[in-house]
Amino acid sequence: MTKKKVFVISHSHWDREWYMPFEQHHMRLVTLIDNLLDVFKNDSDFDSFHLDGQMIALDDYLAVRPERKPELAAAIKAGKLRIGPFYILQDDFLISPESNVRNMIIGRDQAREYGQEVPLGYFPDTFGNMGQTPQMMTLANLKTAAFGRGVTPTGFNNQVGDADYASQYSEMWWQGPDGTRILGLLFANWYSNGNEIPVERTAAKKFWDQKLADAEKFASTDNLLMMNGVDHQPVQLDVTAAIKVANELYPDYEFIHSNFTDYLATLSADLPKDLSTIHGELTSQETDGWYTLANTASSRVYLKQENTKNERLLENQAEPLAAMAYPAADYPHDRLRYAWKLLLQNHPHDSICGCSVDEVHREMLTRFAKSQEVARFVAHDALTTLTAKINTTDFNEQAKPFVVVNTTGFTKTGLTRIVVEWDRIAFSATGTIQEQRHQLEQRLAELPELMVVDAHGQSVPFRLIDQQVAFHYDLPKDRFRDPFQAIELTIELNVVNMPAFAWRTLALQPATQTLVPNATVKAQPRLISNEWLKIGVEDDGSLTITNRETNKTYHQMLVFEDTGDMGNEYIYRQTADKRAYYSTDFPMEVRVVHADELGSELELINYLEVPTSADEQLAKETHAIVDITQRTAQRSTQKVPLTITTKIRLNPNSRQIQFESHVNNQAKDHRLRVLFKTALTAETHVADSIYETVTRANRPAKNWQNPTNPQHQQAFACVFNEANGVTVGNLGLNEYEILPADNTIALTMLRCVGEMGDWGYFATPEAQCQGAFTFNYSLELTDGSEAQRIASYQRAQGMQTPFSNQQTWQHTGTLEADDQYLTLATPEFAVTSLKRANNSTGLTVRGYNLSDRQVPLKVTTSLSKQAVNFFEEELPEVTTDTLMPMEIKTLLLTEAGRA
Repeated sequence: MTKKKVFVISHSHWDREWYMPFEQHHMRLVTLIDNLLDVFKNDSDFDSFHLDGQMIALDDYLAVRPERKPELAAAIKAGKLRIGPFYILQDDFLISPESNVRNMIIGRDQAREYGQEVPLGYFPDTFGNMGQTPQMMTLANLKTAAFGRGVTPTGFNNQVGDADYASQYSEMWWQGPDGTRILGLLFANWYSNGNEIPVERTAAKKFWDQKLADAEKFASTDNLLMMNGVDHQPVQLDVTAAIKVANELYPDYEFIHSNFTDYLATLSADLPKDLSTIHGELTSQETDGWYTLANTASSRVYLKQENTKNERLLENQAEPLAAMAYPAADYPHDRLRYAWKLLLQNHPHDSICGCSVDEVHREMLTRFAKSQEVARFVAHDALTTLTAKINTTDFNEQAKPFVVVNTTGFTKTGLTRIVVEWDRIAFSATGTIQEQRHQLEQRLAELPELMVVDAHGQSVPFRLIDQQVAFHYDLPKDRFRDPFQAIELTIELNVVNMPAFAWRTLALQPATQTLVPNATVKAQPRLISNEWLKIGVEDDGSLTITNRETNKTYHQMLVFEDTGDMGNEYIYRQTADKRAYYSTDFPMEVRVVHADELGSELELINYLEVPTSADEQLAKETHAIVDITQRTAQRSTQKVPLTITTKIRLNPNSRQIQFESHVNNQAKDHRLRVLFKTALTAETHVADSIYETVTRANRPAKNWQNPTNPQHQQAFACVFNEANGVTVGNLGLNEYEILPADNTIALTMLRCVGEMGDWGYFATPEAQCQGAFTFNYSLELTDGSEAQRIASYQRAQGMQTPFSNQQTWQHTGTLEADDQYLTLATPEFAVTSLKRANNSTGLTVRGYNLSDRQVPLKVTTSLSKQAVNFFEEELPEVTTDTLMPMEIKTLLLTEAGRA
């Protein structure tokens, strides 16, 4: 009889920072790898150690032990230390599509510096798995993914719940929305099912009787996987002795100390034909809903906002501008890689999810700041280089030219703000600094009437926002710094329908004609409108909005809701009083801020009062580590003001309404959301996810017991039917919920709690998110057509990236004043990256199909095109001129005959 094989894989799931600050975990990682190197020398039967699928562990170790790099390299080459394929173990849903890809690229590249990466997409503790994982793994040359969550319920302290929720086997086919299929491995008994194996025979017999039964319950073959490790687990020094005992106790089994490469090869050869197929995203949809951990999308929302800002700076500004400005030899690969690695260090699930102790998240803010500064440096340098190549000689001598660039992959309309230097006096000029300032102040007082003109001499409406004399300095590349004082004029203007990756040159100059305001623009105290929309503020502070194209009117829009939260950083749990406070029950004020050719703006102030915190019962329950489902706390009877000031902006040339809300939060233990009541009849909705416009049910499955059904999003969520649609966009607000009673889109703005949660009591007072916050989001009403919906998705994504602009001077140049770097004519193609190729002199353009239809892909360029995978390896069977349903596509653009 053929023996069953038991593959024991030693590992340690290394949360880089979590319930202790980074350096506390870091020092323990150093000890772990020190011990591993000793084990490799002293135990010839020790096959290997799986370093958790993340290359950053090596970076962290070598930061302390650089002298041991040769030993590490030798252990990797010998197959003793198994590394990669990723840089970090990320949260899928809370980082951008490109961040997910860069994690794979950087991880694979670093692994290849040592040898060969483990051929496994490794997601042991990811808080749900993205639906496009099969296609993404295939584009990274991976055929298998292993994961712990999303299928079975996993509760407090990672206890795996009722097996009735499990799939047929722990092995299954996983099919993405585009049809791509890979092998999925579920850690059905968690990634610790072979941890701390006893050597003593009686204990070993008891241990293995249970572990083998558990594994065989789900295994599809006679090849059983035992994961010898768990979170931050020290290496089991006597594991080979324990395996020897197991082989003596169970003659019908062969216990092998092994690795994923050998296990996968054996498993794949024995897979049965009746494996189940799971489809799309895995977010524990078929569980009771309590431990999906989806509410980490709203924990410490300031982290999500900084992350989105950081991603947009790198993906949609620094990289495209550098591609547009520099030849391949000058492209700043190293600086951008450095910025990306800093950003990715904030993307492990316990970090970006905001579910760690306060010290962890303070350090994250520093990393964000560093990465953003590098991105800004690259973007500014590239923009300066680009604008210097543009011909600006068509303006008059007194004109101050500036260039506005759309660095997104969509046609973009909206306001842009630029600071124009009108005049300057260097410190090195005649007179004291005070005398120089006085001269500038006089010139500012005598400023002529101004106008903005485009490259064709046409007047462009603008607002003068601010004017001042300010100190600045230049840092020339070939000489010492140059301090000066200057007249600065801050202006705002409306850019209309600028194509993707295009620029326009304008100038601020003395007026050559009398400027007459547009008399057709009228303001009413509570009403603004344009060609497509009419927005009215009701007495209760809610908005009534009419889509003028369809004559559909929506009521109770922009209603703020505040509820108590007795949960933790992982899970929202409403306080037992079940009371919700709505802005419509409190006083409000509204005023017109702007009503001119640039658009209309209202300021709405809602004066809420909410409880200061939860009552004393919550402190007792958290300290006693009472499970959140069993808590009974209510909200305090004491109140504190919660004033919400919202700017409501309507551009005359856009269907999108933009909102900017300001809150100074002084309340604790609560959740603040903004509600948009759609009242549309629909059973499903869509949301912006990772390389996917994902369709989700508006109501949870029958097994669901959680009163709420929170969901993840990137840039938007949309409820629609055959006649109408409502798209709500956001900037760094990753949590929403569809309220089933009337299909309201509820967008979470703040969720404030005082403890980390999970396996003990960890106080997190800074997770109460006290202080000032600004929230940016948008609303668009559509008809029932897919074309309007996709346009609304584009505008929601485009809202996250402002126009780039740069003042220049009058000079000749090889580039036209108005031009486009790359022409895109496929509305469904959502571009996520434009950059120089890593491995050639070409460019790469990556994006995905926003629709579930096959569409022509029209990318116009003089360069040759070929389809490639994430590592820029050619995919000869993939066409360059067609975009399949839900397809992710990377195009490599090169000069003919060059690579």
